Amino acid sequence: MSLILFACIFRARDGLPLSASTDFEHSAELQVRKQQLKSLSKSLTLCPERGIVKGTTLNIYFASLEGVAFMVICSSSIPTAMAFCFLEDIKWEFFSSYNNIEIGLASRPYPFLEFDSVIQKIKHHYSHHRKPSLQASLADVEEDLRRKPAKVLTPEDLVFSNGTINGHILHPLETSQNQKLGPVTALGILSLVLNIMCAALNIIRAVHLIENTFQDDTEALWNVISFLLAFFSCVCQCYLYLFTISAKNFLTFTSLVLVVLCNTFLYGPRNIWQITFHIGVASFSTYLILMRQPHERSSDCNV
Repeated sequence: MSLILFACIFRARDGLPLSASTDFEHSAELQVRKQQLKSLSKSLTLCPERGIVKGTTLNIYFASLEGVAFMVICSSSIPTAMAFCFLEDIKWEFFSSYNNIEIGLASRPYPFLEFDSVIQKIKHHYSHHRKPSLQASLADVEEDLRRKPAKVLTPEDLVFSNGTINGHILHPLETSQNQKLGPVTALGILSLVLNIMCAALNIIRAVHLIENTFQDDTEALWNVISFLLAFFSCVCQCYLYLFTISAKNFLTFTSLVLVVLCNTFLYGPRNIWQITFHIGVASFSTYLILMRQPHERSSDCNV
């Protein structure tokens, strides 16, 4: 078995995988370590700058720099300094190949998968020569580890429970790259068209009333506010159907309640059939928004 089995690079702020080495070895413990590596990637902002996750025969080593986290799964027989030398070599090559703008603008998993060839070359060197291949100096790394030891974690430290790791609260990443909404359906398109129609009717009536309000100084101000609130609620429902955000369910029901209240208040400027149409469209859109929930998207591309 190789000393270095798997390496992966993540963007620290959201855990987006940037590149990874190709799998050539498979074992039960390796799969467990890869799952632990994925768990770490989801909470990199809470992790120490440099650390070790110790296992039975395989360890995970990780180090972060300039918003990028470098991780490797190695045999536990490899010296700690050697493992971090490997990460230093990977870091030096990666930042030589890609700049911060490219890294920051990446939007899909594994945008730099071609970097695998570089990782394989460095893995091969370490497995056969057991010494640093590029810029990293073993003595410098050993000295750095003495001054600033890597944080040692156990597999038990990686157990996630109710959004926490080691007692730290994790903020939900509902818009992360590991989640996506279901496909837009024909009914969804219909609800968008109807919402846009309702929004247009509301803003037209609001503008018309504003002109009359300023010209005649009538008591139509509350009607103007109701039309505007109904307009923004329709726009909000379109947005909530197309995108997933935090507190989505709360905003969905709030939009529905606003549409119902505003149209009920507007009885007079609108007849009962118009009110029923607007409330019906809002209810229909609310149902479709709640049905189009995000689901997990696997970020494991078999690399």
